[in-house]
Amino acid sequence: MKIGINGFGRIGRCVYRVNMKNNYYFDIPIINDINPDSTNVAYQLNYDTTYGNLQDSFHAEQNLLSNSHTSFLVTNHHHIDEVDWNRHGVEIVVDASGKKENLLRAKSVIEKNASVKKVIVTHSPDEVDFTMVIGANEDKLKIEYDVISSSICDATALAPVLKLLYENFDVYGGAITTVHPLLSYQNVLDGASVSWFDPSQTYTHYALGRSVFDNIIPKPTTAIEAACKILDIDASSIAQFSYRTPNTIVASADITLFLESAIMKETVERLFSEYMERQTHKIIKLNYDPLVSLDFKGCEYSAIVDARWIQVARGKILKMILWYDNEWGYSSRVFDQLKIISGTLERRG
Repeated sequence: MKIGINGFGRIGRCVYRVNMKNNYYFDIPIINDINPDSTNVAYQLNYDTTYGNLQDSFHAEQNLLSNSHTSFLVTNHHHIDEVDWNRHGVEIVVDASGKKENLLRAKSVIEKNASVKKVIVTHSPDEVDFTMVIGANEDKLKIEYDVISSSICDATALAPVLKLLYENFDVYGGAITTVHPLLSYQNVLDGASVSWFDPSQTYTHYALGRSVFDNIIPKPTTAIEAACKILDIDASSIAQFSYRTPNTIVASADITLFLESAIMKETVERLFSEYMERQTHKIIKLNYDPLVSLDFKGCEYSAIVDARWIQVARGKILKMILWYDNEWGYSSRVFDQLKIISGTLERRG
């Protein structure tokens, strides 16, 4: 199965590295990025401050990047439907650009390229046929869905956990605070906060424009809307809030849920332990060690439930802490989605 990647930033490169780690499971013959310097594209793939340097590094010869195992062409189009994906036999395109314009052109990619059957977008917009989070709703995937969202890192972590809790306990509401690392669209020094998704938009939440390295920034979040979009849960029953923090990787979520019926802490631990034994993907992991955020860097799991901090107050107030690598864990699920979707295409073929 041949995969193309549009947008070779943090997520695009992570998806590529995850594929490398899985013995080049997919053939990725072409990558499109707005960066016109293919040598710099190779440099960014080879040397990564967060995840380290590639042992089998790539070198660029004009627009062809190669290492000892594989090679791929780098093109430089600003819009996803300007790329000749068909020429390289690409069957699924991953749009990791995060750009609204590319989202709106996703269907055009399929119309213009006979080989392309699906487009996956790595965020959670409404203009898609289906939003998919493994561990929450992958069983609802249908072959007729052409443009599929892989949601966002927060929902990838929260949705499977919330689904499990709501299915097993009488939850009637709660509150969730996410603690999210800095993102590249934020400012090193104070300034306006400009959207990466739509550069014509300046956020009216002015605090997000403050210096990313000097502040813990309180901000709104769409984590609950994104998670509840794929769950049968009323998003208005869960209050939400977020901090944007000066660390570069690994997020956390502080969950408080209110229950109709009393439970015990041991019941919660057992629920997640039993789920771990039967899960078919690396969705949930229990942690009992006294770890800190960077200890979870590079973790493939969608959500690590920190068992040390599971608390039940008066039997009906459940508090939990999750950890998740917002790049590597999320990209690992994008990779799993590619496997699931490619499997449906092969069966149809």
